[in-house]
Parts: sequence; C-alpha cells; structure tokens
Amino acid sequence: MIKIMINEQPSGRISSFEMKGHADFAEKGKDLVCAGASAVSFGAVNAVIALTGVTPHIQQGSDGGYLKVVFPETEKDDDIQLIVKAMIVSLQTIEQDYGQHIKLIFNR
Repeated sequence: MIKIMINEQPSGRISSFEMKGHADFAEKGKDLVCAGASAVSFGAVNAVIALTGVTPHIQQGSDGGYLKVVFPETEKDDDIQLIVKAMIVSLQTIEQDYGQHIKLIFNR
C-alpha cells in the first residue's frame, strides 16, 4: 500500500508530504495505482519548480518506494499551495477508487 502523509499546519498550509510503499495493484510496470500516484506527485513537484522558481527539499528512495518533499515558505507560497492542494485532490480521487492500495493521512 502507498501511504501518503501530508503535514498541514493549523493555518491550512501544507508544509510537506511523504509517500511510502508500493501499491501492489499489479506487477511492476503495469501498476496503474503506482503510475497514477507517481505522475500526480512528480508532476506537482515539477510544476512548483517550473511555475514558481522555488525548488523544494526533495528526498527519494532508490527503489522508487519513497518520496519526501518539504516546501519552504516564500513569497510564492500562495502559488505553491494551490499546486500542492491540486495534487492532494488528484490523489484523493485515486484513493476513492483504489482505497485498498493508496491511503492519504493528514497530520494536522
């Protein structure tokens, strides 16, 4: 199962997210849940960098089963938050259909 921990401050600001695990929906290379979650998360991080010029702190595991991204507070924070919250909506959509393979956990 992919577990996505989202760290949300009392203000509602998303400070970081961390993805761990594998979906185990299908064999490697054919796992739609894994591919969807990866595309959404990496796409959002790439959008933050390309559209705001801000590079978050990124940690990745060597086997593809780990990603942690920490978003610094900058003058571009409103734009970053919009992108990150759009990512969360997309991941929640995947969770609705494939909840036994992906879980979002909010740390508030």
